[in-house]
Amino acid sequence: MWGLIDCDNFFCSCERVFRPDLERTPVVVLSNNDGCVVARSKEVKKMNIPEGLPYHEMLQQYPDSGIVAFSSNYSLYGDMSARVMAVLRTEAPAVLQYSIDEAFLDLSGMSCDNIKEWGEALCRKVRKWTGIPVSLGIAPTKTLAKVASRFAKEYPGYKKCCVIATEDQRIKALSLFPVNKVWGIGRRITKSLEYYGITNAHEFAWRPRSWIQTKYHITGVRTWMELNGENAIELDDLNSTTKKSIMTSRSFPGMIDNIESLTPHIANYAARCSLKLRRQNSACSLITVFVQSNHFRDDLEQYDNSMSHSFPTATNSVIEIVTEALNLLKKVFRKGIRYKRAGVMVSGICSAEAIQPDLFYYNAEQSQKFRNVSEAIDEINRRLGMDMITLASQHYGNTGADGKPVKFVDAIKRALKSPDYSTRVNDFKIKS
Repeated sequence: MWGLIDCDNFFCSCERVFRPDLERTPVVVLSNNDGCVVARSKEVKKMNIPEGLPYHEMLQQYPDSGIVAFSSNYSLYGDMSARVMAVLRTEAPAVLQYSIDEAFLDLSGMSCDNIKEWGEALCRKVRKWTGIPVSLGIAPTKTLAKVASRFAKEYPGYKKCCVIATEDQRIKALSLFPVNKVWGIGRRITKSLEYYGITNAHEFAWRPRSWIQTKYHITGVRTWMELNGENAIELDDLNSTTKKSIMTSRSFPGMIDNIESLTPHIANYAARCSLKLRRQNSACSLITVFVQSNHFRDDLEQYDNSMSHSFPTATNSVIEIVTEALNLLKKVFRKGIRYKRAGVMVSGICSAEAIQPDLFYYNAEQSQKFRNVSEAIDEINRRLGMDMITLASQHYGNTGADGKPVKFVDAIKRALKSPDYSTRVNDFKIKS
């Protein structure tokens, strides 16, 4: 069985954790430079305010709505995400984070008899320990778990946890689930399916596999298999299916206990993330590095940690991303721990053609140099082979990056940004 845990209205929920007075108040979070709405609370969604609406238009169209707006605070969101994942690891056998607000739980070996009660208790624990409301879907495949999580989020009767365990439950759930909401089915496929009269997930799953393969190729077949209860999506595929974040992580063949050996792993993961960003012509505003010990070795000291950095201006430069990943590694690394897994995740993704430079910290000349270097590396590697040209820090056996690392400013100046409550002690002030 797989579980998919999804933080409800994550960015808005993060803002509410330290502002309980906003619990029932409509809240929105804005993009860089307070441009447009990128996150909405459920109260705002009920007002039919669309995602992507320019902030100034929202003020004009809804002058007396009582909406409270916040600038993006990726330092806060990254830290709250790490806290949620840390709570999940206390209960779930294995946690596979695939975006800033979602994670798959590998529930293999768990009994299905009390799994619903276990899921409800897990959601309550996350809410109690972090303040973040979450919804959990449990099913035999990752795509079905996605379906179940949406039911858990939309219908209070499930008590935040929906389980699809039997064939009757699967058929009923898919019959009620719009096909355009299925994970892996985009706008183009939706239009094609509508042409053939397919409107819900069950109608899609009922079609013959040969018909699906002819029309929608391997991607459609994988989705079809998942909806029919067959696991077809590998863990490495998770990173390419989401547009909210990109993650590269691996378990090591052995265990690593020194930062010199960890450095090339993190550098390579970060370089892979930057390459994926450039391939899809996008850039990121936030990078997160995490490390984990071996949870199957009870005789060893256990340790999980992660840390995030917010870029002043969104980037896809391999130099900037790798440099900050190595800086974060130094902060999360702890001596005496034997590490089994590590990874890098980039989020706050936007189009590379629509990057909004920070007015105070943007260096156009340096940014262009980094962009040219990344493009040159990509072209050489495309012609001569993967990793023909890499950064020095990516070389296994190397002691790390040569020279002094480039420093970037942590904070972004935004008019409506909330304090960094959980990561900066001076920002946490209790009113007397």
